[in-house]
Amino acid sequence: MDLGLTDRTYIVTGATRGLGFATARELVADGANVVISGRTEESAAKAAASLGERALGVAADNADAQTPDRLVAAARERFGRLDGVLISVGGPPPGSALDNTDDQWRAAFESVFLGAVRLARTAAAELAEGGVIAFVLSGSVHEPISGLTISNGLRPGLAGFAKSLANELGPRGIRVLGVLPGRIATDRMTQLDALSGDPEGSRARNSAAVPLGRYGEPEEYGRVAAFLLSPAASYVTGVMVPVDGGARHGF
Repeated sequence: MDLGLTDRTYIVTGATRGLGFATARELVADGANVVISGRTEESAAKAAASLGERALGVAADNADAQTPDRLVAAARERFGRLDGVLISVGGPPPGSALDNTDDQWRAAFESVFLGAVRLARTAAAELAEGGVIAFVLSGSVHEPISGLTISNGLRPGLAGFAKSLANELGPRGIRVLGVLPGRIATDRMTQLDALSGDPEGSRARNSAAVPLGRYGEPEEYGRVAAFLLSPAASYVTGVMVPVDGGARHGF
């Protein structure tokens, strides 16, 4: 299938590793250009170099109010256009409802929630018909995940924002959606498994709860996200798409 990605340009935040990087790699493999952001110049440049001439790395923090304008300007200056964004950010700190501190909530709100809202608004003002805004969210949009209270609080709110934005931008031909990773084998998942004190046992138990019986690979997520960002998914908007091996209990 031709996804129609050739020479289109996407911003992918938090893309020096993990799910963001996996998606950027799939986009580039299908002929798209990407502007990828990371916390440091070194990490962003290294990740972009590994993707080749179709990638530009920019040091940017999603919590910085200037980041959206900087990323959009970088896309315009380097590639001459902007067709979509994938908004990804590192997961908020784990913890329980009684243990997470105010400072942890504030920092996560600025980066995970408000940073995503800012970038989506800025992108919406720049995108033309056929553009797309996608959010990397979580299965916590539908079901709380034990030990991830901040994620449980913020991700559903972003899903609601995404749905509202999809309704508002639909008449302009701009799509908005979420892509919900389940247990994908990233550094974040390694960190969460380690919190149990028995990483191998945790992974085995969690894998057993997934109908496909295993963790997903980052490229499996990246391929789905790249398709949803592409013109091939031109009639998909306002939805939350799980990539979780069937782990979600609902349907």
